[in-house]
Amino acid sequence: MFDVVIVGGGPAGLTAATYVRRAGKSALVIEKDGFGGQIAWSPRVENYPGFVSVSGAELGDKLLNQAMEQGADVELEEVSEIMGQPGHRLIKCLSGAEFEAKAVIIAAGAKPRMLGLENEEALVGNGVCFCALCDGIFYKDKPVAVAGGGNSALQDAMLLSENCSKVYLIHRRDSFRGELKLVEALRKKENVEFILNSTITALNGDSELRSLLLKTPSGERELNVEGLFVAIGHKPDIGAFSPLMVLDTEGYANSDENCTTISPDIFVAGDCRRKKVHQLTTAVADGTSAALAACEYIDSL
Repeated sequence: MFDVVIVGGGPAGLTAATYVRRAGKSALVIEKDGFGGQIAWSPRVENYPGFVSVSGAELGDKLLNQAMEQGADVELEEVSEIMGQPGHRLIKCLSGAEFEAKAVIIAAGAKPRMLGLENEEALVGNGVCFCALCDGIFYKDKPVAVAGGGNSALQDAMLLSENCSKVYLIHRRDSFRGELKLVEALRKKENVEFILNSTITALNGDSELRSLLLKTPSGERELNVEGLFVAIGHKPDIGAFSPLMVLDTEGYANSDENCTTISPDIFVAGDCRRKKVHQLTTAVADGTSAALAACEYIDSL
């Protein structure tokens, strides 16, 4: 029986583990893929307090080591179900492993939707990116492309246009779903080019992205770019945990800054929680809040 089981080993989950341990309670972090979360994909992180520059993988390792040094247990397992009653939960894994907990923190994150192209996953962090705010500065004075047609894509293109030599905004339809004001502002940018009614069919490059192959109304077109920012949305990785919480229309946990849910012993933290800003710093802040709330709940038992 652990005091707190944390589902997800990204920045939110690992921060939660550190705070749970510092409160004198036992903690287990269960991660199904690799510890560190999405940030491990980023070749450089320069917007995290205390680090001028650090690779995402190194930062993920530091968060993991910190939690383990505090005494947190970790397991590489995929959680399939959370059963039981408040104060005594049974966490079941696909492998058949089972763990018990007085409280559970769901920090399962959200995964960016991908284009589904060959070589795409291999180029993540080597030209294929999902966060212009995080990685845009690394493409200063270089040509890049943005894939998408919503506000996120438009905002990414606007941000990238401040530093990149050229920004191609690629959308499969003939008009954008995002705000008209953003579209008009981008039209005034000399280094921004709209490529509408077009889809990306291939990513060229072995170890680094070199160019994109497009299917356009006038035929095939190759774009020489060094970066592609995919902005077609994220999908919260809540899955089997949805019965334990209220979700918004996009599938995110509808929780406030206290990271509480409809279940008094279940808490939610990080990118799977509905909030305006999804960043590394807001994820670790969630981990802190969820851990303290979970410890307060346990103390009330």
